[in-house]
Amino acid sequence: MNNVRKLKIYQLRNLEEIPQLKVLSKEELFNIKVVSNVLPFRTNNYVVEELIDWSKVPDDPIFQLTFMQKDMLSNSQFSRMADAISRNLSTEEIKKVADTIRKELNPHPAGQLTANVPFYDDEPVKGIQHKYKETALVFPTGGQTCHAYCTFCFRWAQFVGMDDLKFATDESKRFQEYIKEHKEITDVLFTGGDPMVMSYAKLKAYLEPLLSPEFDHIKNIRIGTKSLSYWPYRYLTDKDSDDILMLFDKIMSSGKHLAIMAHFSHYIELETEAVKMAIRRLRNVGVKIRTQSPVIRHVNDSAEVWTKMWQEQVNLGLIPYYMFVERNTGAKKYFEIPIAEVFEIYKEAFKNVSGLSRTARGPVMSATPGKVSVEGVAEINNEKVFVLNLLQARNSDWVKTPFFASYDPKATWYTDLIPAFGQDEFFFDEELSDFLSEKEEKFIENYLR
Repeated sequence: MNNVRKLKIYQLRNLEEIPQLKVLSKEELFNIKVVSNVLPFRTNNYVVEELIDWSKVPDDPIFQLTFMQKDMLSNSQFSRMADAISRNLSTEEIKKVADTIRKELNPHPAGQLTANVPFYDDEPVKGIQHKYKETALVFPTGGQTCHAYCTFCFRWAQFVGMDDLKFATDESKRFQEYIKEHKEITDVLFTGGDPMVMSYAKLKAYLEPLLSPEFDHIKNIRIGTKSLSYWPYRYLTDKDSDDILMLFDKIMSSGKHLAIMAHFSHYIELETEAVKMAIRRLRNVGVKIRTQSPVIRHVNDSAEVWTKMWQEQVNLGLIPYYMFVERNTGAKKYFEIPIAEVFEIYKEAFKNVSGLSRTARGPVMSATPGKVSVEGVAEINNEKVFVLNLLQARNSDWVKTPFFASYDPKATWYTDLIPAFGQDEFFFDEELSDFLSEKEEKFIENYLR
């Protein structure tokens, strides 16, 4: 490819270097700076120059996806940070204000910090989560940043410099020992952040050991990444792009299945020549690319966007995988959409595409008990209800057992729902409560040790 591009990162400290921001008023720029002192801001020249239509700012969906907006914080939170900046407080004092606000934003939802962390030899395994029996999530140290940050990201706490909120592997490789011992694990998902910010050498150090005989129980290797959307040159003209593809080819040739779990939030991210070429290169070595995103207000909250996005993905050889409900963390109040509306978006888009696009499951909430899927809305015994089931669960016996919640047009997350038909709890609640209590007790014991 002749169009070699050098990555240029824009963060809060060099925001003024983005010439396109001249279209914004001083107040809009100040708002970006205020919110970016609380939630992580990072973008790059590809996003700025090729994805955002600056004539449509601030309503452009990719601008909303990557640049901070005032209403991403509550009025009180915004005022506190704006006051700290206006009074020229020290960096340390501003950070204290920011950290206080961050802790108000539910930084680790669904028990990530306590319930998902496994223990090995009575010690927590750093940088790994094991929520579902078959799948272990690994957070490689070198992959805990991204080419650009999504403003809705539920893992925003990874990037704000609060070490007690961050997941990352340590140098001991204990996570490999844990995976080696747990033969029930068939899938390893490398996540972050974004593992594809790592160099070939670092990525190889994590992936290649899984090809050895002691990891024969690992059948599937997944990489969760936004790189195709935000920096497709990772697979085209970066200095180690060819090495990365040869590594992927080696994994596929070994008999393992390699899947790129690609985050596409809008069809605009699929339209550049660079992303199309990157997809072709990955597919040429046999990599499967599955796609996912939440429904996000201001970005993709219409059936038309999802219909076109799924159709484009299938046309490019991608596999639509999940439509998520925006998680209850960070700037959720800005992005959230009632579950009932998300279901209607899913239903309308689903009926307007062919069977090849109907691989997308949704709407799905990655909640404390597991992946809660909204299967429909029904009237049973004169009560309007959400029909739900678990696609994945902490206890695999719960999977695909239908359960019902009273219909609530305002509910935006699983925790807003109450059991239907006058029941006190969902069928798994008692077992889940006991499990969470045990995990929290163990976490506290370790924390105080």
